[in-house]
Amino acid sequence: MSFRRYILASRSPRRLELLRQIVHPELIAVQPPLSSDEQGFEDCHDLAAIRLRLQEIARHKAEQVRESLNAEEADLYERPRTLIIAADTTVIANEADGSPVVLGQPPDHEDWREVVSDWFRRYYAGRTHIAATAVHVVTPDGRRAERLIETHVRFRTDVDRWLNWYLLTGEPRGKAGGYALQGAGSVFIDQVEGSLTNVVGLPLETLLELFAEVDLR
Repeated sequence: MSFRRYILASRSPRRLELLRQIVHPELIAVQPPLSSDEQGFEDCHDLAAIRLRLQEIARHKAEQVRESLNAEEADLYERPRTLIIAADTTVIANEADGSPVVLGQPPDHEDWREVVSDWFRRYYAGRTHIAATAVHVVTPDGRRAERLIETHVRFRTDVDRWLNWYLLTGEPRGKAGGYALQGAGSVFIDQVEGSLTNVVGLPLETLLELFAEVDLR
């Protein structure tokens, strides 16, 4: 691939660690979007709407960074070949009636343990949910490609066995869906169907395909 700089439009240390597995660290720069405000999923009542919103969020992140970069480098005589990478991950579970519900990060207040406990017992125990990531890559001149990747994750039935211990680790905080597959949260997982790195936040197999797709353009 002919890119000489890869800009990660994300504050996530986990995404940076993953990207370093396929791109030399010296070629990576981190430049999060100027605004952290994102659309929510409150008005998304089916899977199709949730998927579209997820892609819109990733697209908006990438576009913010592209506009900022173009403004910063407008006077450069020669600009490096750059690829901007944005992603957004969420967990999609099901209510008892089968309707989808989006589980983002646990709330940033003292009640987060109660919220995560409810998620584990109500949506995870003995059930399968979807970890979905929208990935959008774009060059400063506007060549772009995107994908939405979904991984099906099944939890053990007996989540109560280790739930209190898990909450004490503090790991659920800041994690989509309130758990980390790559960490202590793995003790609850019974089966994964699809990309493992997608659950962590950046599907590397898909990212390599997007690199090649934009490069060919």
